[in-house]
Amino acid sequence: MASLLTNSSALTALQNLASTNRSLETTQGRISTGLRVGEAADNAAYWSIATTMRSDNKANSAVQDALGLGAGKIDTAYTAMNKAIEVVDKIKEKVVSAIGSSASDKEKIQSEIKVMIDQLSSTAKGANYAGSNLLASDTAGAAAGFSVVSSYDRASDGTVKVGKIDVDTSNLVLTKADGTAGGVLVDVMAIDVEAAADDAAIEAFLGTIETAMGKMANGAAELGAAKSRINMQKDFVSNLSDSIEKGVGQLVDADMNKESARLSALQVQQQLGVQALSIANSSSQSILSLFRG
Repeated sequence: MASLLTNSSALTALQNLASTNRSLETTQGRISTGLRVGEAADNAAYWSIATTMRSDNKANSAVQDALGLGAGKIDTAYTAMNKAIEVVDKIKEKVVSAIGSSASDKEKIQSEIKVMIDQLSSTAKGANYAGSNLLASDTAGAAAGFSVVSSYDRASDGTVKVGKIDVDTSNLVLTKADGTAGGVLVDVMAIDVEAAADDAAIEAFLGTIETAMGKMANGAAELGAAKSRINMQKDFVSNLSDSIEKGVGQLVDADMNKESARLSALQVQQQLGVQALSIANSSSQSILSLFRG
């Protein structure tokens, strides 16, 4: 039916063109942002999940930074501890050589031991990383605990927990903060073969050294274990972050091949829609022909 007041064909064409334009706008938005779900209105469930996952991944990035900082502290302390063990081992050799030696020889040996004790002080004070020193402290080792943030875990009920790697520091503190005698090396740094009354007194120094060496070996083992665990955790958190990022991408990223093909199709539909609307609008002109003479 030809109507003067209502052009149903034009209305239909206009609705189709409006729908095509909306789809085209959506597709262009996906191509420009690279996201299929860019806001909650696109897909509330996926957007919420992706937002939480992104937040957790930022926390994992902070964990990686903490692990890197912890690894630096552990590596520094581990290297210094091994060096200190070498020096104490040399002191042990000098003490053994002092047994049965003459007074003049003991004086020379003590001079060498003094140099090594100074080296121990320097080594302990130098084990500083980012303002932290695990080997030189005025706090007793057992009281000076050390922990490294290792994980950020979210349970199924939404609660979160921060994991830590704890390092036993009871055998780590070798000297006081200023490098003077204290901690594990307090008695070793007091060794003086020149002032020893007799060989028995010198032999007693060996017991002192063995006690210190045992604690230092335990400390080095603790640092080595912590170093290994931190390195493994760093790799795990890095891989976990990559997996989460991929998971977020699967939820919200746009398939650019698909969107590109859709864009081409919609552009054609838009052109056809404009033509269809033009044809529908021109049909009203036929009504005028009915009244022409």
